Amino acid sequence: MGVSGAGKTEIGRALSAAIGWPFHDADEYHSPANIAKMHRGEALTDADRAPWLARLHDLVTDAVASGQHIVLACSALKEAYRETLRPDGVAPDEVRYVYLDVPREVLEERLRTRHGHFAPPELLDSQLATLEKPRDALWVDGSRTPKEIVVVIRDRLGV
Repeated sequence: MGVSGAGKTEIGRALSAAIGWPFHDADEYHSPANIAKMHRGEALTDADRAPWLARLHDLVTDAVASGQHIVLACSALKEAYRETLRPDGVAPDEVRYVYLDVPREVLEERLRTRHGHFAPPELLDSQLATLEKPRDALWVDGSRTPKEIVVVIRDRLGV
């Protein structure tokens, strides 16, 4: 989890490859209307995010119910969003969060050089304003190399 430009997709894919769990990118679950809104540089509201979070909740619920492990790259900016993702009645350690903590300067540089993503750099301020830094997540220095980050995640989560 983390703001736009934190490296969620890259790290999620690398972690998935390293541990053999299926990877899902939450960006692929956004509605066309949400994608168009972000593409225009407009921040999503909680109402915009609600159906998206419901789809992700179902994805996580199905994985937990079937005993499957997955890696999900998702911004999950607010505590309420993270709670929505967690299936009802599931122990906190069954759904674990990794927060990619990245300095603003690094985020800005990454967003300036990123191509092919619907969220433009102009959304960074709204993402940072919305972000409620997690208390219950593994915090990782997201400015490290992907390989280093994956090693830290695997070591600290025991996967």
